[in-house]
Amino acid sequence: MIFPTSYKAIKKQIFSHQEYNIVPIRYEDRMLIKNWRNEQLFHLRQQNLLSDDDQNNYFKSVVFKLFDEKNPDQILFSYLHNKTCIGYGGLVHINWIDKHAEISFLMDTSLEEVHFEFHWKIFLCLIEKVAFSECKLHKIFTYAFDLRPRLYPVILSSGFYKEATLKHHCFIDNKWKDVVIHAKLNFDIKIRNAVIQDVHDIYEWVNDPDTRKYSFNTNLIVYSDHIRWFEERLSNNKAWSYIGEVNGRKAAFIRIDKHQNGFVIGINLNPEFRGLRLSKSLLNAAISYFEEPGDILAFIKPENKVSIASFEGIGFTFSGKTKVGDSEALEYKLIKNE
Repeated sequence: MIFPTSYKAIKKQIFSHQEYNIVPIRYEDRMLIKNWRNEQLFHLRQQNLLSDDDQNNYFKSVVFKLFDEKNPDQILFSYLHNKTCIGYGGLVHINWIDKHAEISFLMDTSLEEVHFEFHWKIFLCLIEKVAFSECKLHKIFTYAFDLRPRLYPVILSSGFYKEATLKHHCFIDNKWKDVVIHAKLNFDIKIRNAVIQDVHDIYEWVNDPDTRKYSFNTNLIVYSDHIRWFEERLSNNKAWSYIGEVNGRKAAFIRIDKHQNGFVIGINLNPEFRGLRLSKSLLNAAISYFEEPGDILAFIKPENKVSIASFEGIGFTFSGKTKVGDSEALEYKLIKNE
């Protein structure tokens, strides 16, 4: 039997990060994979130990067919360090109509204890390219028995958000365990200059209760004052006002102002996009769009943990405590390359 080496469902077959690659699953790796699955049975949806015959039959009767299908229900890869297989995974339970798929990943058991986070991070980055760039999916997600807390920080730092916890969803070792689902959506993010026609949308966003709670001025904004402020801002050559769009919809107002120590940045998110972990991507895009050289500062209320995480996640570092008006504030700084 000649085992296939390319999937009909995708054009690009090999995805790389430095010396690490994912390639269409290799027949030669099947016994390594079998051993890893048997060693890590506790966190897999696999009931019994696999035999050599089980694995051979699976590759010949199931995996082989995937390569020639236009819309396979799974696309599997060997995860390689140079040419050595150290893991495998892919997109499984692919729904080509609703455009979503689950991510599956298993690595060499001997590498788990020390190197799990490193390889999990790389694999998530690579499989996202398969899902979004090649398969044009809208959503990818992880479905994990709540047994391995080391999964979650990497997932969250990779731009996923926690979508659900299914309480007491599986019975393992005579105990009910939760299932935790994290997801990431395929967003097309664009930045443009704000215009006067955006004034009402921005007004609605800045008066949202959660926005006011974490603003240094917590009072509701009067509409006439807002219009006057926005008109003046658009004509101010020391103020930059941007709209972040996600899939063609207004998602955020990002403002940058000249400051004695560089520039100050802030963001107001459209409440409809809250909870999707988009702030980092929107801020990054706005900073890339902003052409002026100089350091960029952000002033954040100490209790605004979500905002702190967003700015830290794109390279801002804590530079000291200060005050904005009468309120305590934390100052964060990004040293922007000129």
